[in-house]
Amino acid sequence: MNRLLEPFQFPFMVDAMVVGVAVGAVCAVLSCYLVLKGWSLMGDAISHAVLPGIVIAYAVGLPLALGAFLSGLACAVLTGYIKANSRVKEDTVMGVVFTGLFAFGLVLFTKVKSDLHLDHILFGNILGLEPGDLRDTLLVAGLTLAVVLALRRDLLLFCFDPGYARTIGLHTRFLYYLLLSLLAVTIVVSLKAVGIILVIAMLVTPGCIGYLLTDRFGRMLAIAVASAVGSSFLGVYASFFLNASTGACIVLLQAGVFLVALVFAPRHGLLAARAQRRRGRIMGTSGGQSPA
Repeated sequence: MNRLLEPFQFPFMVDAMVVGVAVGAVCAVLSCYLVLKGWSLMGDAISHAVLPGIVIAYAVGLPLALGAFLSGLACAVLTGYIKANSRVKEDTVMGVVFTGLFAFGLVLFTKVKSDLHLDHILFGNILGLEPGDLRDTLLVAGLTLAVVLALRRDLLLFCFDPGYARTIGLHTRFLYYLLLSLLAVTIVVSLKAVGIILVIAMLVTPGCIGYLLTDRFGRMLAIAVASAVGSSFLGVYASFFLNASTGACIVLLQAGVFLVALVFAPRHGLLAARAQRRRGRIMGTSGGQSPA
C-alpha cells in the first residue's frame, strides 16, 4: 500500500495530477465541439502554429503565452481568410498554413539564441511546472469552461447547423472567432503540460470516444470529460512507476479507451456493426425464400 501511495508523497506529482485533470477537462469539452464541427485538424493547425509566436515573444521580451496565443489565432484567421477567398478546401488550407508556420518557427528557433528547450515545447514538462503555472492553468481552464458552458447551446447550434443558427439571429461570425480564441487559449495552457504534439490528441480523442458511445450531446460531453480526466490522472500516476514520459502516458491511455470504444460501443462499435450486418443478411435470406 505504501508503494501504491508513493506518488502522492511528492508535491510535483500532485501538481502534475491537478494540472493534468484541468487540462484534460477543458480539452475534452472543446474536443466535442471540434468533432461535431469537423474541426479536428484545426486543433492540429493551431498547436503547431504557436511555435513561431513563442520564439518571437522570447526574442522581444514578451510573455511566451501571449506570443503563442497571437500566433495560434493568426493561424486560424489566416486559414479562414484563404478559405473564403479561394477555391481551396479548408482542410487543405489548414495543412498548408500550419506546416508553413511550424517550419517558420523551427527556423526562428535555430536562429534565435535562447535558453528555451525545444523538447519542452514539443512534448511538455508537466513534472517541472513553475510555482505559478498551476494557478495560471486552473484560472484559464476555469474561465474557458465557464464561457463554453454559458454559451453551450449557441455553440452547439453553430457547430451542428451554422445556416440555421444564422437564420434565427445568432452572430455566427462572433461564435466562429470565439471558438477559435478558446481553442487557442486552451492550446497555450496545455503546452506547459503535454506540449505541442500531444495536445493534438487531447483535443481530438475524448470527443471521438463520446461520439462513438452516444448520440446525445450532453452525454457526449460527460463521457469525453470522464475519459480525459481519468486518463490524465492515471497517466500521471502510471508514469511514476514506468519512468516514462508523462504526457505520452496520458495520451496512450486515451488511445486505449478509444480503441475499446471503437470495438465495443453498443451502437456504433465494430462488433455492433458486424452484428447488424449479420442480422441484415439473415433477414435478406429469409425474405428472399419463396413460400412452400
